[in-house]
Amino acid sequence: MRKAKMERKTKETDIKIDLNIDGKGDYDVNTGIKFFDHLLSSFAVHGKFDLRIKASGDDEHHIVEDVGIVLGQALKKSLSEKEGIRRFGHAIVPMDDSLAMVAIDLSGRSYLVFNAKFSAANIGDMSTEMMEHFLESFASNAGININVRVEGRNDHHKGEALFKALALALNEATQRRKSAPSTKGMLYG
Repeated sequence: MRKAKMERKTKETDIKIDLNIDGKGDYDVNTGIKFFDHLLSSFAVHGKFDLRIKASGDDEHHIVEDVGIVLGQALKKSLSEKEGIRRFGHAIVPMDDSLAMVAIDLSGRSYLVFNAKFSAANIGDMSTEMMEHFLESFASNAGININVRVEGRNDHHKGEALFKALALALNEATQRRKSAPSTKGMLYG
């Protein structure tokens, strides 16, 4: 099974993550930020990843950023050589008034394109600007390319649709196949 346990302890945060890409969607997420917990739980369920996250820290920004860093590192470690993955994944998720589209390339090169606007400064106890920052940290540390487009009126629905689409796209990209698709004969490590 493709699994990784990662930890990060700084003066600002203490993060522990246990990720199993080949899981069933079991989760236990506690970051101290309720809406972020909800998004990460949806990510686990819809991606069928077993995910355990225990995070604490001095403020929301540092917690969200460091969870993105450690989750990205855990994904990268669990995929190791990327042998036999599909590499590309995409998903379109409607949720009431909103629509989220996510495309992923597990090439080893990190890049984030984030086309989503939120009308409110916060959704529950989470700043909406932290969604992009989480994805930047995640993509950079996982070495993946993520392209996001979100439309809609309700910020809660947009955020939730985004994380569900991210999960589905990542699940598709990590699926096994006989060889990694690349004209180079390999994917960046």
